[in-house]
Amino acid sequence: MPKRISLTRYLVEQQRMEGHIPPELRLLLEVVARACKRISQAVSKGALGDVMGSAESENVQGEMQKKLDIIANEVLIEANEWGGHLAAMASEEMEGIYVVPNRYPQGEYLLMFDPLDGSSNIDVNVSIGTIFSVLVKPEGTGVSEQDFLQPGTQQVAAGYCVFGPQTTLVLTVGDGVSVFTLDREQGSFILTEEDLRVPDDTKEFAINMSNQRHWAAPVTHYIDECMQGKDGPRGKDFNMRWVGSMVADVHRILTRGGIFMYPWDKREPEKAGKLRLLYEANPMSWLIEQAGGSATNGKQRIMDITPTKLHERVSVFMGSKNEVERVTRYHSAA
Repeated sequence: MPKRISLTRYLVEQQRMEGHIPPELRLLLEVVARACKRISQAVSKGALGDVMGSAESENVQGEMQKKLDIIANEVLIEANEWGGHLAAMASEEMEGIYVVPNRYPQGEYLLMFDPLDGSSNIDVNVSIGTIFSVLVKPEGTGVSEQDFLQPGTQQVAAGYCVFGPQTTLVLTVGDGVSVFTLDREQGSFILTEEDLRVPDDTKEFAINMSNQRHWAAPVTHYIDECMQGKDGPRGKDFNMRWVGSMVADVHRILTRGGIFMYPWDKREPEKAGKLRLLYEANPMSWLIEQAGGSATNGKQRIMDITPTKLHERVSVFMGSKNEVERVTRYHSAA
């Protein structure tokens, strides 16, 4: 059990003693954490806070927005735009980038986020969350969408916050994965786990089985083998888990192992996958890798992909290393 220190102290120690992060990044992460606390409060009010249900509008992805999608997006923008640490932000809920207004000082960082991942679960009280990623803005005057199109290897911080029975913040700054739990009485995130490790082997997989008829052959091959259990070629019984919000499924895998899969399917063959590379797949991939796991799109490491557009989509296979490597081999052999 790690010593019970606050997120602020943890980040100060990372800056002061370890030298992993500059002070500007520390302050930015504290602001993101405060925004997550505000989102957590809105989520926890549920129907009492008039935040449930649809906003009767669509985001840039063509997906119906929930009221909390819009609220969470606004909270993150308002919390981060004035601090002087950011040059611009990008979100799943916005078509283009949000440049910090001229009335505020501009910083050197770029922030990307999915403000409320798994929002289809809001109305049924299932865990949802916020995913974020931080990049350094390339040198030069001004800021453009092109500045965000960096591979995941360039991230300087990434994390997510799960709003469930507890509100949990999971963070990496490139030196392992740490977990913080919100102490609602103190109003502070407290360090509760350090150096999370994803076991190399697992008997659990997470995938939406209702899409099976649409999968490519390598995915079908992999799942068929798992479903045959200990009498099949894998020689062990697998369990399937599927929450339907990426933060919840990946958090389970970080906690106890498993493989999370959201593959390409033939319903939208022109799209490489469903999940967004910059603000979903990249931050989650870095967290998984920092915990000893692996993350690919079926053919290559996700974090090595150079994005070509802000809302680029990608297939995702991440989690326990040996399982990810197996399903990736099946794709390579196809």
